[in-house]
Amino acid sequence: MIELQNVAVGYGGADLLAEMTLKLVPGSFHFLTGPSGAGKTTFLKLCYAELLPSTGFIGLFGQDVRLMGRDDIARTRQRIGVVHQDCQFLDHLPVAENIALPLTVAGRHVDIGELKELISWVGLRAQSTALPPQLSGGERQRAALARAVMTSPEVILADEPTGNLDWEMSLRLLSLLVELNKMGKTVVIATHDLNLIRQAKTQISARVLRIAGRRLHLAGADL
Repeated sequence: MIELQNVAVGYGGADLLAEMTLKLVPGSFHFLTGPSGAGKTTFLKLCYAELLPSTGFIGLFGQDVRLMGRDDIARTRQRIGVVHQDCQFLDHLPVAENIALPLTVAGRHVDIGELKELISWVGLRAQSTALPPQLSGGERQRAALARAVMTSPEVILADEPTGNLDWEMSLRLLSLLVELNKMGKTVVIATHDLNLIRQAKTQISARVLRIAGRRLHLAGADL
């Protein structure tokens, strides 16, 4: 599905990440931890080909990213939903249209019934005609999640999705991600919130990874 073998990536001649090896299999759930600036966002960008490795191999659904053209990468990204830490919306479009954008941009048909069902699933039915600036932080994150899954991706990558949310809203968002995983989606969540990880591990089998010293490690069982 997504595979990294001895991957390194750097800026300005210095490696930010090195010797990164991981294989994400269908239906798995991973947490990615590490201090601020450790490279969690960079790692996720490698996983959806926003960045290419300096060295090493990255395979996306059986294809070597170095051999993929722009159209190949665009098609592959429709199989990967990304929830960014700083979720951006088009402020002049209502929430429903923002959520449908991945299909609209790809020139694909938007099934209004499915769109409404998805909006209801994330609990935003009452906000579907609102403009993004009218949303609370939690509502924005749930809208971002809905947008990420609009193309029915096989993998969900979420970068600090609960970073600016209170605990109650964090749990609500986590429950949606857990539900996606139980539907067979592969989920990777970058987070610094160990309480969130502990809560998730009471519901599902989750593997915890940590970036430290530019390298990827399996975190201890005490999490």
